[in-house]
Amino acid sequence: MKKIRGILELLRPFTLLAPIIVSISVMFASLVYSGKNDISYYSIIFTVVPAGICFALLNGASNALNQSTDFIEDRISKPYRPLPKGKVTLKEARILSFLLYITAILLSLMINVTFSLFILLISFFSITYSLPPRMKKFLIINQIWVAIPRGFLGILGSWSVFGDPFQKLPISIGCIAAIFLFGGTSTKDILDAEADKKAGNKTLINVFGIRKTAYISFIFMILAFTLITPLILIGIIEFFLFPLTFLIVLSFLIFWLMIHNRKNERGENTPSWTLMYATYFIYALSFAIITICFS
Repeated sequence: MKKIRGILELLRPFTLLAPIIVSISVMFASLVYSGKNDISYYSIIFTVVPAGICFALLNGASNALNQSTDFIEDRISKPYRPLPKGKVTLKEARILSFLLYITAILLSLMINVTFSLFILLISFFSITYSLPPRMKKFLIINQIWVAIPRGFLGILGSWSVFGDPFQKLPISIGCIAAIFLFGGTSTKDILDAEADKKAGNKTLINVFGIRKTAYISFIFMILAFTLITPLILIGIIEFFLFPLTFLIVLSFLIFWLMIHNRKNERGENTPSWTLMYATYFIYALSFAIITICFS
């Protein structure tokens, strides 16, 4: 029982739910937007469910792998995690990660070739983030290595289940997500600043400090949602997506929380990270719902 509890903590269930909900919502949006009305209800369910599970498995695999390679850092900044506490061994964490990656890739073959390619690409980014060449240790590149798979490729991969991922709409929405996450992902490094520095990982936080990083992050988070208006004006995306610009308000709040740098007493990260994660969730889910309603 203790081992099972440790494995669940390693996978961080809270972070697995969002990928399932977001990806499935975007899949339904692509189905409606593409006008595919000849697919049976059962075919949709037996396509959407395994595809959504693929994203959850990838997220769990990434969590397990990242913690197994960040063992030294976590002993300093997050000693309560299952690996530093000895609930799970490094070998067990890596085996679990490997099995989850393989399961996700094999399961993706049930969907279509394009979807499988996106799953492979996302896997590549998350694996090389933690393992050699370990992109996590390189300044700026580590931000890109999080933003591309979680934002851009995640949206396109979900869209590819029923639609064409190379249409202007999914590419634009994916780019906006990636720009937002490029800025927002710094929130996860606030508590790890000292540990990352000792481990040789260069992040915006431990290179420029929390205040300068907050301004840098703010620029990209604001830019992401500001781009929606010109994209509408030049006809790249539809006008009905204009309400997504109001997420700028949450970007201001994330910036404010970063400056104040307060620990979240109910979680293992900062309030700014929690809100950043929630903002991305709201963005992707709102995009899917609005697209379904107005297509």
